[in-house]
Amino acid sequence: MARGKRGEMEGLMRREGIYSSHLSNWRALLGALGSTGLTAKKAGRKPKFTEAERLNIQLTKRNSELERKLHIANVLIALQKKAHEILGLALPESDGET
Repeated sequence: MARGKRGEMEGLMRREGIYSSHLSNWRALLGALGSTGLTAKKAGRKPKFTEAERLNIQLTKRNSELERKLHIANVLIALQKKAHEILGLALPESDGET
């Protein structure tokens, strides 16, 4: 390549903000991944969690809260049964559900 053409290329690269390291990275991506490695990627941070992971976290928290409430309800039911036993009161008839 003649010096004049090289100088023009270097000037163009400087004006466009392209550095030799960019070219090296692009060549490496092209060699490793083919043309798919050169496709544009969304700018910015990658999300910490995918949508499915966020939903899983939300449902896990909801499940924990419901288990806590169920535990409290079971303790209260057991307490009511003991109170009935101590006071000698008859428990109301149940429909067979426990």
